[in-house]
Amino acid sequence: MSTGIVLFGSLIILLLLSVPVGFALLLASLATIVLTDIALPFSLMTQVLITANDSFPLMAIPFFILAGVLMGKGGVSERLLDIASSFVGHYRGGFAVATVLTAMFFSAISGSGPATVAAIGTIMIPAMTKRGYNKSFATALVAAAGTIGIVIPPSIPLVIYGVSASASIGDLFVAGIIPGILMGLALIIWSVVHARRENYAVEKKATWKERLHALNRGKGALFMPVVILGGIYGSIFTPTEAAVIAVVYGLILSLFVYREMSIKETIRVIYDSSITTGTIMLIVAAAAVFGRILALEQIPNAVAQSITDITTNPLLFLLIVNVLLIIIGTFMETIAAVIILTPILLPLTVEMGIDPVHFGIIMIVNLSLGFITPPLGLNLFVASSISELKIETLSKAIIPAFLVLVLTLLLITYIPALSLILL
Repeated sequence: MSTGIVLFGSLIILLLLSVPVGFALLLASLATIVLTDIALPFSLMTQVLITANDSFPLMAIPFFILAGVLMGKGGVSERLLDIASSFVGHYRGGFAVATVLTAMFFSAISGSGPATVAAIGTIMIPAMTKRGYNKSFATALVAAAGTIGIVIPPSIPLVIYGVSASASIGDLFVAGIIPGILMGLALIIWSVVHARRENYAVEKKATWKERLHALNRGKGALFMPVVILGGIYGSIFTPTEAAVIAVVYGLILSLFVYREMSIKETIRVIYDSSITTGTIMLIVAAAAVFGRILALEQIPNAVAQSITDITTNPLLFLLIVNVLLIIIGTFMETIAAVIILTPILLPLTVEMGIDPVHFGIIMIVNLSLGFITPPLGLNLFVASSISELKIETLSKAIIPAFLVLVLTLLLITYIPALSLILL
């Protein structure tokens, strides 16, 4: 029986049965070892599971997760919203624009799509509905804006890609800035067009005194991305060390500056972050075993050969890859997809003269669409739980946002300078 058929066939079946991604990867690998003659003993599999997480750059993940949750629970999202709405709330659709801007700022703190949706959605969806916005539009907008969370640095999937591709995480962080901003601008344009068509009400224009007051209240939150990226590119600390500094900064801001978290709540935040970290690290370890089987069977080489048989044109190759990633993103968790697909696609990418950093941004932007496409669609489920809309209703409402983000993806794909100009 073909190893590839057993490996991917069992994985697809397990995912369709709603088995968690980490366990699905591990069980698919076990099934392949048992049912085929692959030369991977169980003892080596155990070693791979342990060594997969033995990486200094990967230590950034738990700290960025904790920093994001701390800032989300500590009053940051509310202050960011006040800043954005004070500047653009008086325009038609301004409150929707403020929602996207708030999501972009929070993305530069959390590094996570679902975390961004949870932090922003609990405030913005009820507020937009109260101001006359259609609930399905408000919910879809928040879910779509959450996709920016894994593109704008610090991004957890970019850390994973950097480790998998042996690429500079600092370069990847900087390369994600302009693509993340473009995604936000695309959603803002959609929001304004929709708001004008529906003739939504406008807010009272804030005075400069009110704007300065909002900026003063939220200056701590606005300064955090500067600390992270400035420290990395000023060669003051590494991305992993930046993650630790982000946690310390978030603790000080939440406990002593904003004073919106108690010690008891802080302990709960640490517990919740630990659960999330454990889930991600299990996926990383299981995907490493899955990847080892791919390498032993030379499946990446076979896939690369199949693609080169179709075309050696880099432009057509990127189109094929984008279509492939959009499909995979609908049913595979982003981190698992990055770990599995990077060894398969990266060698061919380099051979075609495509910059690995640029390709990393293409991959992450593409897979971010998986957060708003069923059946996986984590952002959809988080937003749905907040607004209490059915997934079926939300899946229809998200279509315009999805199409807008696909157009943005094509721009990022075929204009490398959008990713590389800041490097």
